[in-house]
Amino acid sequence: MELTTVQDMVIQAFGIEGLPLIHRGDDLAALICERFRFEDGDILCVAQTVYSKSRGYTRDLSAIVPGEYAERLARRDNEDPRFVQAVLDEAKEILIDDPFILTELPFGHIGVRSGVDRSNIEDGQVALLPPDPCAAAKELREGIRKCSGCDVRVIITDTVGRAFRRGQTGNAIGWSGMTAIKDFRGARDLFGHELKITEEAVVDEIAGFANFMMGEGSEGIPAIVFRGCGYWEGHDNLYFRKEEDLIRRALCRRG
Repeated sequence: MELTTVQDMVIQAFGIEGLPLIHRGDDLAALICERFRFEDGDILCVAQTVYSKSRGYTRDLSAIVPGEYAERLARRDNEDPRFVQAVLDEAKEILIDDPFILTELPFGHIGVRSGVDRSNIEDGQVALLPPDPCAAAKELREGIRKCSGCDVRVIITDTVGRAFRRGQTGNAIGWSGMTAIKDFRGARDLFGHELKITEEAVVDEIAGFANFMMGEGSEGIPAIVFRGCGYWEGHDNLYFRKEEDLIRRALCRRG
């Protein structure tokens, strides 16, 4: 697939097909390199579930003993209380628990049910987000460099919902080899006006299109490579600090 931007920059996107079902201990970087010839500057997007499975970031529901809080929320939501307990165990802070469980994770991500996932994993198990997704992306990047000799950039993606809109999109939860934000502040627009607040979450934009190509069902394409995206300058402050997050502040007042 090829996309052409207004600057006539051609971006290519490749789905990596033929990956086997991933299990704990599998060398994900090597499996990917066996199926794709990388070039320097490529951006590899990998679905969080396959990375978590390769590193053992999963739990067996049969080994989870739910507490009273999990039991109560599970009865209300008609959920498996063991799954709810897994959600609570992953959370650094529970922001709201009604009408759904919204949590903050230790690495700063805020999401529904702590990102704990029962899709694309064997029955009776749940997949957890990596405890440090940026370190995970760095590890995978180094593995790709070792296998291919190429300097690639890596994004680990997860599917999330959005406030005020129906439907899910892909978001970046970890990245390496690039900044998360492309910072336009100080630049000028077509009319010479100085841009004062524009910070583009490029890693999320790339993750969103990767998710479109991966699919959410039985497509079996958990890794996408983008070529020709160019480079940008910016920073990694993707998550609002607690004191500057207006939505979080409103949720706290609600509670």
